[in-house]
Amino acid sequence: MICVYTNFALSDEAYRSLRDQDKDQCILITGESGAGKTEASKLVMSYVAAVCGKGAEVNQVKEQLLQSNPVLEAFGNAKTVRNDNSSRFGKYMDIEFDFKGDPLGGVISNYLLEKSRVVKQPRGERNFHVFYQLLSGASEELLNKLTLERDFSRYNYLSLDSAKVNGVDDAANFRTVRNAMQIVGFMDDEAESVLEVVAAVLKLGNIEFKPESRVNGLDESKIKDKNELKEICELTGIDQSVLERAFSFRTVEAKQEKVSTTLNVAQAYYARDALAKNLYSRLFSWLVNRINESIKAQTKVRKKVMGVLDIYGFEIFEDNSFEQFIINYCNEKLQQIFIELTLKEEQEEYIREGIEWTHIDYFNNAIICDLIENNTNGILAMLDEECLRPGTVTDETFLEKLNQVCATHQHFESRMSKSSRFLNDTSLPHSCFRIQHYAGKVLYQVEGFVDKNNDLLYRDLSQAMWKASHTLIKSLFPEGNPAKINLKRPPTAGSQFKASVATLMKNLQTKNPNYIRCIKPNDKKAAHIFNEALVCHQIRYLGLLENVRVRRAGYAFRQAYEPCLERYKMLCKQTWPHWKGPARAGVEVLFNELEIPVEEYSFGRSKIFIRNPRTLFKLEDLRKQRLEDLATLIQKIYRGWKCRTHFLLMRKSQIVIAAWYRRYAQQKRYQQIKSSALVIQSYIRGWKARKILRELKHQKRCEEAATTIAAYWHGTQARRELKRLKEEARRKHAVAVIWAYWLGLKVRREYRKFFRANAGKKIYEFTLQRIVQKYFLDMKNKMPSLSPIDMNWPSRPYLFLDSTHKELKRIFHLWRCKKYRDQFTDQQKLIYEEKLEASELFKDKKALYPSSVGQPFQGAYLEINKNPKYKKLKDAIEEKIIIAEVVNKINRANGKSTSRIFLLTNNNLLLADQKSGQIKSEVPLVDVTKVSMSSQNDGFFAVHLKEGSEAASKGDFLFSSDHLIEMATKLYRTTLSQTKQKLNIEISDEFLVQFRQDKVCVKFIQGNQKNGSVPTCKRKNNRLLEVAVP
Repeated sequence: MICVYTNFALSDEAYRSLRDQDKDQCILITGESGAGKTEASKLVMSYVAAVCGKGAEVNQVKEQLLQSNPVLEAFGNAKTVRNDNSSRFGKYMDIEFDFKGDPLGGVISNYLLEKSRVVKQPRGERNFHVFYQLLSGASEELLNKLTLERDFSRYNYLSLDSAKVNGVDDAANFRTVRNAMQIVGFMDDEAESVLEVVAAVLKLGNIEFKPESRVNGLDESKIKDKNELKEICELTGIDQSVLERAFSFRTVEAKQEKVSTTLNVAQAYYARDALAKNLYSRLFSWLVNRINESIKAQTKVRKKVMGVLDIYGFEIFEDNSFEQFIINYCNEKLQQIFIELTLKEEQEEYIREGIEWTHIDYFNNAIICDLIENNTNGILAMLDEECLRPGTVTDETFLEKLNQVCATHQHFESRMSKSSRFLNDTSLPHSCFRIQHYAGKVLYQVEGFVDKNNDLLYRDLSQAMWKASHTLIKSLFPEGNPAKINLKRPPTAGSQFKASVATLMKNLQTKNPNYIRCIKPNDKKAAHIFNEALVCHQIRYLGLLENVRVRRAGYAFRQAYEPCLERYKMLCKQTWPHWKGPARAGVEVLFNELEIPVEEYSFGRSKIFIRNPRTLFKLEDLRKQRLEDLATLIQKIYRGWKCRTHFLLMRKSQIVIAAWYRRYAQQKRYQQIKSSALVIQSYIRGWKARKILRELKHQKRCEEAATTIAAYWHGTQARRELKRLKEEARRKHAVAVIWAYWLGLKVRREYRKFFRANAGKKIYEFTLQRIVQKYFLDMKNKMPSLSPIDMNWPSRPYLFLDSTHKELKRIFHLWRCKKYRDQFTDQQKLIYEEKLEASELFKDKKALYPSSVGQPFQGAYLEINKNPKYKKLKDAIEEKIIIAEVVNKINRANGKSTSRIFLLTNNNLLLADQKSGQIKSEVPLVDVTKVSMSSQNDGFFAVHLKEGSEAASKGDFLFSSDHLIEMATKLYRTTLSQTKQKLNIEISDEFLVQFRQDKVCVKFIQGNQKNGSVPTCKRKNNRLLEVAVP
């Protein structure tokens, strides 16, 4: 029975106390199994998440805290006869907050998972939810991957009578769990690993054993059907033989000795169930740790903590075993801490503080806790002692020891008790004992106590799990590591749980407790039905009546004087802001000032006690109002200070601005005066300068006038003298001319009689000379360009100049070729020489040649010197690399190609692996005899080696390359340079290639290609290799 409003009210009180009073809180949710503790914890978490602050980071933390519940419920809850969603483990969550009250993260602690439920469930109950959710909600693809089937009846670990629960959709819950795991922070591979472990646990239950007798007469067990074992090994990555041996043998180590014994069928089933229980239990602990990694606070600042305890309730079943004993022991401890912190502590505090008080009796269950946990004669101590002692240990011997030690205890009963008052109790079976708990008598079946307390897993199984390749499973069994073998016996389940409970109690005592008591209204799991006797019984054994009486007779609130005065001192003028006297006197003055009735409070030695909550609410309301008034006062003072500060700043700014303005005005006025003075000065200086200039100009004009007159005079004198000299020279020239004409006349008269005999020859020579001269002048203007490929040439004007015209054309072409060659560098000259060599070798012979003319010969296509990938290859070659290219080496057997690095140096031809750079073959150039290729448009060529040479042991090489013309040309020139012999280049569509001891004919044919224009090579028979060229 859950009251939502009560849960919210208590959660609100705890949250506000944590946030406002800086007190760590814990909320203890207790009650019987099926009373609603798990739902109450969800309400507490939801309320805390709702009232916290907002923001992306805060919302993410809240969502992760809330979504951790579906994951833990799926793996830790199960249907019981009393509850469809019963927690089969204890959970305590510390939620961490910052100073503002926003959640930072959390830490989850789990206690005693009921792992025996994995292998066996009572009638009417189910295994853990996750098994049914996985089979119902997983996709077909996931089930196939996990090798699972949807039919529940296929798995021995799943009970069939309660496989389906009314109102529960396992498929939808599985989707919710997967979504919650994603929100919490599980990676996809982690979630998949978890489901693989769950599937492995399910399949372990299907392994069955059969007896088999050995030669020595001992019985051993064998697995009936190994298919299930094989599927488990495939899921977990364990060697099948290793796991099979671990189910059949047990190795016991003692000091330096190892003894291997066989397991009978019963022991093998025990080993199987122990492995399933341990595997699931450790998986659950791993899930809790993984969730803690995601939800833990990331900051290291001081944190406030609110703990929420949701632990299994008190259980009384028809058959109660070790699990119910441990669960009820935990509830006894929780009841004890309730008594200690409420009933006992509160009454003792009244007496300690000197408050008048009438003691109220209550039942203290410390005697029951002592019966169970006493270190010398407690039930848990005797159970551990029985498990550890040598000899035959059974549940019956444990019960006998209980009868001997606890027979006289008033809360212990058994059939063999020495107390005569129990001898006639026929309702008590021989193999049982009964404990009078605070919630009633519980009859425990002693069967299985020793085995469940031992919780023993054979070391062979641990080591087999550690050898798994499954990362998660291997991490769950660290003790299986042979390097970390520990021969020390592990602690028992009872001692581990006892230590965990002690740690929990110590943690709870450091926090302010808040209790949510869940009352179960009926045993029928039905709504609106209240069984009065059942409800009253729960109220009585929970101590609620005594608690109510203590609360009604006592005081609702108590607080030390110092924090009380510190919290409420602002309500009185005498105590505000500082009280200089004792804190108690200050509280008295404060309460007197507020006129609180005397009967509403009492003064203790160190605390003030307030009887009625209304008084406390009144104080809080007055404090809230006073804080608002103080806030208003602070705002008023702050606003006044802010305005004064603003005014003083404005005033200071005004003074600064005025000073700067006055400075600016004076500077501007000074600049104006200065500018005016400069203008006046410039005008005066200009006037003076112009006056001096006028005087200088006048003086200069006078000087220039005298110079001009003198110049004119000198000119007149000079012209007169020149006229006289010219007249004299004219007369002398006329005499010379007349004399020359006279001499010419005499010569012509003498020459005329010789001229007529040689006139024709002279005219012919003169005419021919003029024609040639004109020819050369015309050629100068009609010369073609200097490009060697320009074949234009002027036509000859005269037939007799034909030979001269052709010779001039030849001389001009040679001259411009020389001019063009003079522009080349040595490297360019080498390239053109190679191109010329290629032209001589392949022009009009190889169809591939025309496409190679425009492509420059680069040689080093792989850039081995720069690429770090080929550093090892570069270091292995000391010579200069001429060609470095990737070629396809044709396989001699089937015609398929393999990529190789083709390297040509000055002395060798090398082939290297493209990936590793390792040299595969090295051929000296002196061993290369011939290169063969087809006349078609393909890149195939064969390198023939000298017969008998070391390089020719495997035969000739057949390659395919995109740079065939360049590679053949460079190989030809390099071989010629080193051997002084020309390399034979054979161009034919059929040629022979030596492959080991056989000669194979390589034949090139025309054909349509499936892969486009790429030539293909195919081995037809032992003597023919056919290359199809498009």
